[in-house]
Amino acid sequence: MTNPRDGGSRPNRRDALRPVEYVGGAAIAAVFTAFIVFFGTRDWNIALITLGGVFIIVLMVLALLTMAVKPNPGEHGDGTGGDPDRRRGDGSGH
Repeated sequence: MTNPRDGGSRPNRRDALRPVEYVGGAAIAAVFTAFIVFFGTRDWNIALITLGGVFIIVLMVLALLTMAVKPNPGEHGDGTGGDPDRRRGDGSGH
């Protein structure tokens, strides 16, 4: 069931749950920071503002870092250094 009827491929479970990991991580950081701010100030308004701000900032940083990473194609890990002649296995390489 990896190929739906429309011809596209479905992402695996890890790729499908990746956004949930990012939102969950941002939420944990925001709650932790708001908890510290609340016990430091005893003011709910400042704690809630901190919670929202930290959530947005952490989520944006995670999204930007994710966009900066470019996954390598499968052929880059084969020890050829990207040389197509060495990849053929004709023995003319080093």
